[in-house]
Amino acid sequence: MRFWRGVSRNKLLLAGAALLLALALVGVAGPLLVDTGLAEIGSVRPRQPPGPAFPLGTDTQGRDIMAAMVVAIPHTLAIGLLAGLLGLAAGGLLGICAGYFRGVADAVIRTAADVAMTIPAIAVLVLVATNVRSMTVPLMAVIVAGLAWMYPTRTIRAQTLSLRQRSYIDVARLNGVGGFRIVLTEILPNLAPYIAASFVTAVGSAMLATVGLEALGLGPQNDLTLGMMLYWAQYYGAVLRGLWWWWAPPVVAIACIFMALLAASAGLDRMVNARLRVDG
Repeated sequence: MRFWRGVSRNKLLLAGAALLLALALVGVAGPLLVDTGLAEIGSVRPRQPPGPAFPLGTDTQGRDIMAAMVVAIPHTLAIGLLAGLLGLAAGGLLGICAGYFRGVADAVIRTAADVAMTIPAIAVLVLVATNVRSMTVPLMAVIVAGLAWMYPTRTIRAQTLSLRQRSYIDVARLNGVGGFRIVLTEILPNLAPYIAASFVTAVGSAMLATVGLEALGLGPQNDLTLGMMLYWAQYYGAVLRGLWWWWAPPVVAIACIFMALLAASAGLDRMVNARLRVDG
């Protein structure tokens, strides 16, 4: 109850969640209002400025920009959410194991995370993406998630180290409760706010890496995403040719996504810090 009461009073978190929900609804309600078939190449007359027939105009490839946005936004969100979820799941599991069980496991996991953080992530992502024959939305998420586990590992490990020193953990050990049961019943519930904050951060980092790869033309070639829309706009010289309606909508959508994630992250961080002050 106290957690949900804190959520309801957190304006930043509510604003970020509301904006993300509105963007997610584009993928649900959009196809009911817009013919997504117009997002196919050659489906409409190319290079048409915004007007009654095409509110966001059309691109050089003969696609309705509004229909393309309806298709691209949920694909972009799906990549970020899936990559963030996979990265957080791996990082959370490793962080809890390292922080609670300590010893050799902690040394190995901590060293692996520290070494991986020194490797230029974008170089590895570009190398992997260029050697993939057919890039898809799920595969893109898995590739990005492969380098999204280090920061969650470090932050969750640090919180687990702090929690394992609490008196109620000592009481559970004295009562003969096993390590895995302590993790499930005592550690994980108290880590929930930190895991939520780490998830939002992981999604933001994953989307940033995804958009960067797609802007280089290394994203899904057969699936529309916001990053690939920017790539095609740059490839066909939309800026130089004055086709602002081609690149402006995806830029605005990407900005809205990152604004929502930033607000949600700031709101969750405020909740976590407030809880830390109360517990301390």
